[in-house]
Amino acid sequence: MDKMSGDRAGPSFLTVLAFMGFLCASECARAPAMFVFGDSLIDNGNNDYIPSIARADYYPYGIDFGMPTGRFCNGLVVTDYAAIRLGLPFPPPYLSLASQTTMILRGVNYASAAAGILDETGRHYGSRITFNRQIELFAQTVRLQLPLLIPDPVALTQYLASSLFVINIGSNDYINNYLLPDLYTSSRTYSGEEFAKLLIHNLAQQLTSMYNIGARKMLLVGIGPLGCIPSQLAMNNITIRCVERANELVKQFNQYLIPAMIKLNSTLPGSFFVYHNIYDTFSDMIQNPSKYGFSISNQACCGNGRHGGQLSCLPLQKPCTTRDQYIFWDSFHPTQAANAIIADKCYSGTARDCFPISGYQLAEM
Repeated sequence: MDKMSGDRAGPSFLTVLAFMGFLCASECARAPAMFVFGDSLIDNGNNDYIPSIARADYYPYGIDFGMPTGRFCNGLVVTDYAAIRLGLPFPPPYLSLASQTTMILRGVNYASAAAGILDETGRHYGSRITFNRQIELFAQTVRLQLPLLIPDPVALTQYLASSLFVINIGSNDYINNYLLPDLYTSSRTYSGEEFAKLLIHNLAQQLTSMYNIGARKMLLVGIGPLGCIPSQLAMNNITIRCVERANELVKQFNQYLIPAMIKLNSTLPGSFFVYHNIYDTFSDMIQNPSKYGFSISNQACCGNGRHGGQLSCLPLQKPCTTRDQYIFWDSFHPTQAANAIIADKCYSGTARDCFPISGYQLAEM
């Protein structure tokens, strides 16, 4: 960028922040933007734009949103509730036209259904934006798009350092890779412990790449109890609440993620990582559904076959009518009601599921 570029007409960083402050209520956290990376748990429409089987651009997806949005849910996903808590708009999907506007000043969603830490994960669904590719797209945003809106390089660095980065990735590396031995060789190549270490090693490198691009405040979401989702129950043809083998694999990943996060905190100057433990709360929801206002904990609201998990929600299929009573919306994903609880456990001011501080406190830093 030439020396005079900072003098061109355009919003200064302070002007941008002032405008954001005008839009945000006084109690909002101070992060100017939220950037989202991950899979179908938080994809809000990217897969609508690519040739993928993994898509949610049809009714009854979005039935409680008012229309299908590409979210794999009846309504809002966890990062939507996070944005509401932080006084931010929903970040637009990177592949949408909205991401080519000033909306990117409040953040971007790069998440893609079927994506994993490993590039090969989810390949049987066709196209998807792998986590590595999501990071490349983020780099393009920082290199090409954001400088048009924040031309001062110092201000851009400060903007990125103040923004919140949410990373929810890894579930597909199990349910759409390791736990599909007929399609992938990973379970024959690696023990459960070896595979977890492989994922963590790759994830640490990917998070370091994000840091090198400018990310500083990163919230890492652990993997939930995948052995309890309807698809796993149906695949294993069991009547008990959860498939313990799948849950044990996930626990190993989560156990290795925490020390890896602590190491990144200590080796990347200026970084601050927070771990969101969704496993324990989600497990408790399954074991004690009435405690959270649910009555159905092992059946998809919109699905087919055993537990609604043999074939996921089909176009124009009639879902259950009491959606807030269900933990699971389809064969793989939680309902809006479950997502609201998970989000509240991290993004409220006194949340306890995030370590060492809440997502709200991280945004305020």
